[in-house]
Amino acid sequence: MNRRLSIFVIILFFLLPAAVQAQATGSFRFAQLTDIHLSPNNPKPAEDLKRSVEQINTTPGIDFVLVTGDLTEEGDRATMLLVKSILDQLKVKYYVILGNHETKWSDSGCTAFSDIFGGERFEFEHKGFLFLGFNSGPLMRMAYGHVVPQDITWMKQEMNKAGKDKPVILVTHYPMLDGDVDNWYDVTDAVRPYNIRTFIGGHYHRNRLLSYDGIPGILTRSNLRDKDGIGGYGIFDVTPDSIITYEQRIGEPMKRWAALSLTKPYYDRSGKAVKYPSFAVNEEYPQVKADWLVQTGAGIYCSPAVWKDKVYVGDDLGFLTCYTLKSGQKLWNFQSGKRIVGTPDVADGVVVFGSADHNIYGLDARTGKERWRVTAGEPVLGAVTIEKGVAYIGASDSTFRAIHIKSGKVLWSYAGIKGYVETKPLIEGNKVIFGAWDNTLYALDKTNGKELWKWTGGLTRMHFSPAAVWPVAAHGKVFITDPQRAMTAINLETGETVWRTFQSMVRETIGLSADKKRLYSKTMNDSVVCYSTIGDVPKKLWASNVGFGYEHAPSMQMEKDGVVFSSTKEGLIFALEASTGQVLWKHKIGNSLINTVIPVSRHQVLFTATGGEVGRLNCSPLPQ
Repeated sequence: MNRRLSIFVIILFFLLPAAVQAQATGSFRFAQLTDIHLSPNNPKPAEDLKRSVEQINTTPGIDFVLVTGDLTEEGDRATMLLVKSILDQLKVKYYVILGNHETKWSDSGCTAFSDIFGGERFEFEHKGFLFLGFNSGPLMRMAYGHVVPQDITWMKQEMNKAGKDKPVILVTHYPMLDGDVDNWYDVTDAVRPYNIRTFIGGHYHRNRLLSYDGIPGILTRSNLRDKDGIGGYGIFDVTPDSIITYEQRIGEPMKRWAALSLTKPYYDRSGKAVKYPSFAVNEEYPQVKADWLVQTGAGIYCSPAVWKDKVYVGDDLGFLTCYTLKSGQKLWNFQSGKRIVGTPDVADGVVVFGSADHNIYGLDARTGKERWRVTAGEPVLGAVTIEKGVAYIGASDSTFRAIHIKSGKVLWSYAGIKGYVETKPLIEGNKVIFGAWDNTLYALDKTNGKELWKWTGGLTRMHFSPAAVWPVAAHGKVFITDPQRAMTAINLETGETVWRTFQSMVRETIGLSADKKRLYSKTMNDSVVCYSTIGDVPKKLWASNVGFGYEHAPSMQMEKDGVVFSSTKEGLIFALEASTGQVLWKHKIGNSLINTVIPVSRHQVLFTATGGEVGRLNCSPLPQ
């Protein structure tokens, strides 16, 4: 069903006999602010927000305000605090959820937001209605929007407590549509048995009445100035039989633009999603099967780490869990204080990882018992690299540390970073190399932390930072790709640019062959490209059309035994012949982002997904 037809169905239902009675106890009014986009470099959005707050305060009858994401342009803590200081001038209570600009562009989105606003979701009742607000954006990864499993579980629990016939208004940033949220169908199927009157959101920056698998969805305009230079927001009047929506431009009378019935049904509460993602690709490669798969029930943003016969995975609830490599049996878990985003590493019987609770942990890899912790000044979202008994990891306190994994002693720290670190450091010779969200790639002496060189490549925008890619090195060069879509070779000793090419539209992914002769990267449309690491000019060796569509997820390419493995934002894992790029197989796990996969052999690969899956794929050779 297309969107135009869905809207027609909504209108048609206005004419149907009454079937669902909303158990409202009175009329009320509330306002909605969305897509505010305050920026440290532009005073106009702050002015628009202040004017909106002032006008809301003088508008009679407003009971509360919903603030539906993209409060800031870059998600930084200082700007979120400014937003809060302006919102605090409201004379009524307000409720806030995150947008994608709070969950990707800055570490503050997945760390400071809860501290500043009191949580990442909200629940309250008002005059017979239940309001539930929750995060629908990707976290620290470029991908589609995503609603994590624990939030879906929470919604169902809250609605069950309230009773299935309680009228519910769900509040998100993203619309629950294919192309906006990767698991929209999980959400609509989960809430369908309840009395959902509408979703309310933003993201599109304009007024829209939509259908999410039959459930009405209302998106309102951005608080930013429109083409006429006037800011604005939404007003909702809830009456015993209707929800009426108005656009409120600053200094003008409010204008009605949509209405929904509270007495008539819009969808079949026993139905299902209009469509689901296709898994037909799995039928093309029947030799690929999951040896085991665990649904953890929590979002996962890091890759698995492997040590001997064990697998280690961190999750959004702060758990570091150990599974058996053979069967996926859970052996133990350890709970840190907040979410784990960076990929752990394991060596010599110690697993090391960082947590948003400001700590770096060293655990006994066999038992999960804590051996030591190092406390940072801010959350620790960086991945870990261990070499020769030393763990290297960056944090959000502008500091990079080297830690002895047996004792937990900080051997040295480098405090010259101006942004947070999320990437996995590269150890090459006497150097440790990593990117940060300050447009900079750093090279430090791994023995003492002394800065050897810094590279920016002329990058000025934070969004073009070489921060998310896991750098690789070969033949005296460090290789990265960045959101500016350039593959770059940098002199390992001097930090000077050797070459930089826009020949292939690559983004934040990189991989290296075992013999260090080939370089791999995903393009933003369908293909993987391979370049030579040898020489001082870019040389493309092959390009392979994998057919994964539009792609911008930062999942690296990993080679094992002559096979290149990679993954996508829509749940696809694929394998290519390293020398030619020939597609060996593809397999779809789900419809959410697959983090960088970790190959065990030519035929086996470990994976984690933001949908909460952990597992091992096996591609058995086809019979000759």
